[in-house]
Parts: sequence; C-alpha cells; structure tokens
Amino acid sequence: MENFAKDFVSILQYLLPGFVSAWVFYGLTSYPKPSQFERVVQAMIFTLFTQATINIVEFILKHIGNYWSVANWSESSSLIWSIIIALFFGFIFSYFANNDKLHKYLRGKNITHQTSYPSEWFGVFLDSTFVVLHFNDERRLYGWPIEWPSEPSKGYFVIADPSWLLDNGEEQRITGVKNMLINVNDVKWIEFLEKTWESNDEKRV
Repeated sequence: MENFAKDFVSILQYLLPGFVSAWVFYGLTSYPKPSQFERVVQAMIFTLFTQATINIVEFILKHIGNYWSVANWSESSSLIWSIIIALFFGFIFSYFANNDKLHKYLRGKNITHQTSYPSEWFGVFLDSTFVVLHFNDERRLYGWPIEWPSEPSKGYFVIADPSWLLDNGEEQRITGVKNMLINVNDVKWIEFLEKTWESNDEKRV
C-alpha cells in the first residue's frame, strides 16, 4: 500500500505540469472541458512538451553554470521550471486557439481546412457585426453582441444598444437600456449583417 501511494504521488508530480497547462488552456478558451480520461491524455501530451523543454533548459543552464554559477540544479529547481514552462505552454496554446493564426497559415498551405475555434458558432461570433436575433415568438432584436454563449444550446447573449425591428421595417430604439441579456433558448436563428460602415469608409477614401 505504501509503495502504491508513493508511485501515485510520483505519477501525479510527473503529470502536474500537464494539468497546469490544461488548466490554463481551458480557463482562457471556450473549448468545453473533456472527460477525465481525455484530460489525463492531454495532461500527458502537455507533460511531454514540458519535460522535453526542461531537459533543454537544464542543459543550457548547466552549460552557463560552467562560467557563471548561481545555484545547483535540483529537484526543486526542476519543479519550479516545470511549472513556469507549463504556464508558458498553456498561454501559447490559448493564444493560437483564440486567434486562428496558426490554422490560417496551415489552411494557406493546404495542410488543413479546420479552424482553431471550438465550433463554427464561436468563429462566426468572434468576427461578428451587428446582429438580428429572431425570437421564437417572431420578435426581432437588433444590436451589437458584446458577449455570447460558448455553445449554441445554453447561455446568454449580451446585446448592446438594442432595438426592436418592427414589421414595417422601422427600428424602434429601446430607450434607457444600455445592454440586454437574452437567453439563447429564446432565439431560433440569427442574422449577421454586412459591415456597411467599412464600405462607406472605403468610398470616402
């Protein structure tokens, strides 16, 4: 039993950097949290990157130590560097997952046709314009989405400067209201309007 406890603690310490990276990644992105088994697999992948980087850092620091020594490399220093590197990888992966830059480059090279976003829902809202929310009761709300659900099945829209669109095509401003919170279950579909202000700016130039 004691050996099992020691082995379990050793494995947990080994996977700790991977769990830290995964914790940062899911805390800064809209990706849904996977099952426990998938989390362990992802932690192992992150740990693989972290351990490889630690070996490189250890080699560099020991080489520098031949000329300018500050302290000896120990288990404590290895643990500290593993956490720092794990945080670094978590931020890096979150950065590319939130801006699609890496996948955009790979799409240009015909390596993939995917985006870095967790769903089409998230991607289209990230580049959102003014929208029209069509309610289940046929009402239509016009405004600027400043927040939206990570998933299309639950959550709320936060619409800034909301207006009702009437049947005759007129826009009725909701006076005294800065933002409106809308349950996603009350909306049956969404219109994303063209960026007409950009076209007007180009014409003026």
